Amino acid sequence: MARILPFSRKTPPAAQSSAPRADLSAFLQGFSIEVMPRTALKVADFRAILPQGTRVYVAQLDGTPIDEMVATAARLVDEGFTPMPHFPARSIPDRATLEDWITRYRDVGVHQGLLLAGGVSTPAGIYDNSMQLLESGLFDAHGFDRLHVGGHPEGNRDIDPDGSDRAVMEALRWKNAFQARTDAKMAIATQFCFEAAPVIAWADRLKAEGITLPIHIGVAGPAKLQTLIKFAMACGVGPSLRVLQRRATDLTKLMLPFTPEQILSDLAAHKAAHPDFNIEAVHVFPLGGITKSAEFMDEFGRPAGSTAAAQA
Repeated sequence: MARILPFSRKTPPAAQSSAPRADLSAFLQGFSIEVMPRTALKVADFRAILPQGTRVYVAQLDGTPIDEMVATAARLVDEGFTPMPHFPARSIPDRATLEDWITRYRDVGVHQGLLLAGGVSTPAGIYDNSMQLLESGLFDAHGFDRLHVGGHPEGNRDIDPDGSDRAVMEALRWKNAFQARTDAKMAIATQFCFEAAPVIAWADRLKAEGITLPIHIGVAGPAKLQTLIKFAMACGVGPSLRVLQRRATDLTKLMLPFTPEQILSDLAAHKAAHPDFNIEAVHVFPLGGITKSAEFMDEFGRPAGSTAAAQA
């Protein structure tokens, strides 16, 4: 077992943040992060890098064996974390397979799931979208008490090829109605974004349309600029991609790691000014490595005046 040491990182300078440290710290409490089975193998002990109880999404790329997914989830449970494995609808061929996956996760102590359509274009069987997974009734039958669904603040051309958000919004209305007529605990976990303004406008629009599902906003953890641009283009990130494009033209910043401090600080300031703002939590995509992302969240989530050792 890895030896668990208290963090000893520098406190980031206040000048880099447009939100007071107390507001930023409050906004980052209860953040989640994700890992893939193959990258989890590189982490000796998650307790050395993440706060106990952190929700850890277990991402399932097409072709990842379910045995590896379940083993990663079981390890996270054993180390004191809350795993939330992906259930990509288009990779699940039939109801029997879906129930098998749910049962196997349940048997190792998992009771949460992120339900997605999935990244493949051709369904493996009867499921095409996350709404069909919700309608199956299997998650409730096997004691899953929290189900998250995907959100796209800047649209998704795989769902709306015409560039609108008509289908995306219809799906969110359906999911909101599903929560209202059931006892499901749900939230929207979004794609990563790089700029606060489009996120705020999208979140306000959902509220105006009566969609009450809380939002867990996705941000990319610290990574090389080239890495983020590659992932952003592959994942269809919209207008906020301009943040990376502007940075790419600045030769003084081109080789420096990009961090999400600006979007987080701006969202934290907005949340402090509007306590009913419907972003409930932050979800981190560790595109530059889970350890780097965990270190960043520890630094920027630490209350002003506290030390890492005091928080350990």
